[in-house]
Amino acid sequence: MGYTVTSVEKSDKGRVLLCLDYKIRLLFYRGEIKKYGLKEGSHVSEEVYQEMLHDILGKRAAKRAMHVLECQEKTEYQLREKLNQNEYPREAIEDAIAYVKKFHYLDDDRYARTFILFHQEKRSKMKLTMDLRKRGIPQEIIDAAMEEVFSSDERGQIEALLRKRQFPKTTGDEWEFRKNYRFLMGRGYKSSDILRIMKDMAG
Repeated sequence: MGYTVTSVEKSDKGRVLLCLDYKIRLLFYRGEIKKYGLKEGSHVSEEVYQEMLHDILGKRAAKRAMHVLECQEKTEYQLREKLNQNEYPREAIEDAIAYVKKFHYLDDDRYARTFILFHQEKRSKMKLTMDLRKRGIPQEIIDAAMEEVFSSDERGQIEALLRKRQFPKTTGDEWEFRKNYRFLMGRGYKSSDILRIMKDMAG
């Protein structure tokens, strides 16, 4: 059992693209390839393959993940996407995710709570939910975070946004009414709430 090196090609940043059995593609530095004495036609045992995946690429992926998280907090989904873009294999990505989770550098529950607390004064509950889902946060985590920290007054938000937009500028202006209605719908507020408040403010 094992794998055959079917090609060894120069890549970017001093790296080498190692291809095994014509389908497994892994990026290493030249010194790492030299360490294992790999060249086209070489046999790679399962033991060596796992060592290369986890001891070299897994640890490198963990360092990359740490660097990414030091620059900006990410969700698990976002971090996976970033590591995928850096061409780490699935096994190395799993190693990296497990490592940063172990030390609580990656925590979707914390991310969701912080995001809601920071943005709830300017975004509706629905918009917050949509934004978190786009970042790959599972719905059950969003629901729990909302239950725990969401406390914003959406009616007050709508009124504040309308006042900021100087609504109504002209009483009875249907175009202005529709424009502001569409704006608030885009922010994720409920249609019934928007219409009630706008009618109240328009007199």
